[in-house]
Amino acid sequence: MNEEKQTTCRYTLADLEHWSDITRDSNPSIRLGIFGDPVAHSLSPQVQDAALRACEINMQYGWFHIRVHELRSALRFLRQLDFVGINLTVPHKIAGFAQIDAAEASASLCGAVNTVRLDEKKLIGSNTDGEGFSRAVRSEFSIDLRDLRVMILGAGGGTGHALACQCALENCERLVLVNRTPAKTNTLVERLRPFFARPRVLGPVARLEAVPWDESAVRAQLADIDLIVNATALGMNPSDPVPIPARSLAPHHMVFDCVYGPSKSAFIRAADEAGARGANGLSMLLHQGALSFSFWFNRAAPIDAMRSAIAL
Repeated sequence: MNEEKQTTCRYTLADLEHWSDITRDSNPSIRLGIFGDPVAHSLSPQVQDAALRACEINMQYGWFHIRVHELRSALRFLRQLDFVGINLTVPHKIAGFAQIDAAEASASLCGAVNTVRLDEKKLIGSNTDGEGFSRAVRSEFSIDLRDLRVMILGAGGGTGHALACQCALENCERLVLVNRTPAKTNTLVERLRPFFARPRVLGPVARLEAVPWDESAVRAQLADIDLIVNATALGMNPSDPVPIPARSLAPHHMVFDCVYGPSKSAFIRAADEAGARGANGLSMLLHQGALSFSFWFNRAAPIDAMRSAIAL
């Protein structure tokens, strides 16, 4: 691997097209990776490389900057290469579902895929976001999803789909889906409606509801919500607005921000200001990454080594 590749560790569609030449000097070989746009922020290579070292598996994991219009070609090239698998992140999770050959139930229910395994040149998809999120909530807040009233911001995207489906599978008390484009949540609501057919919550509020993303509509829901989840990309850039301002939050709220970074996101700072509990997406990254590792290698993930890699 040349010095530039060692420094940046980021590849493109053009690199995949000429993969044998690009990685001729790579040792160990890159046989896992993450496709995204953007992708440089991802800590998945750090987490998965730690797991590979701990298990003495002689390969490494790389970043791949793949744009929306490049995904089909990138997956086509992948079929011809000696890869074990990949992760898909924003904006590829829903589009990727249409490109795979077979899907586990975790991906089929939500119509989104974040983990792909190569099996005799076929792409087998799974979605570890939902279970990873559930484990993270239990770890961070010492409570299960089934006991919570949950609001998901950005329910129209691939991550939002997976988290909403996990809430339904665990029969959470209540689920409110918030998105700027209602059409993106309508199909999801209909898919999940059977999970919420039986009443659990005392009072007149619906167990499953989709609302538009404006401050008044969201604020009207918050008295009947315990856990607020940011499943959008808001917060990845320092200039991004906060998904919900501190004035709308209350001390009884728990805030889970799927965005992670070297410092607290604006949303977590807003939770602190309101006296609410908050957690970022590092724990979700850890748990969904461990599930991805198990999907690829059919063995338990070395979660302590993975946790140490991100100092969680």
